[in-house]
Amino acid sequence: MKNEINFRTDVKAFDIKAVGDIVKSTKFFNEEEIQVAMELVEERVEKGEESGYEFIFAEINNNVVGYTCYGRIPCTKHSFDMYWIATHQDFQGLGIGKKLIDETEKAIKNLGGHGIYVETSTKDQYHPTRSFYLKMNYLQKAVFEDFYDKNDGKVVYIKYI
Repeated sequence: MKNEINFRTDVKAFDIKAVGDIVKSTKFFNEEEIQVAMELVEERVEKGEESGYEFIFAEINNNVVGYTCYGRIPCTKHSFDMYWIATHQDFQGLGIGKKLIDETEKAIKNLGGHGIYVETSTKDQYHPTRSFYLKMNYLQKAVFEDFYDKNDGKVVYIKYI
């Protein structure tokens, strides 16, 4: 079927560039953030599971169009951070983000996870992101004003699974 979404969890070296392209396409992230996203993939490629980073990639026609990065929070028994979720700008609005969240929640549950924590910016640009988390039944738990920069706070959400 054309445009069928497939998911995979194995991480390949070519995913480093794919993640960079995805994150850059959203026009939400600065160069430092794009580099961090790519470095997490690179660390997983180099260290495997020891990196502490897990990935789920969404592919259409063998092209990576979205992904999540998550991992167990150190020193916790069942809490996980979802570090990144992004869909390439050309594929937004197709439900890929929702499917990625669903797949990630299932994977975390299978790893014994109970709480999933996500964070994002309070800037107006991130209003759709915050709305998305609420729609996916994440609860807003904290706001830290001026966290990332002056007038750019951090919002923390949690979902118990």
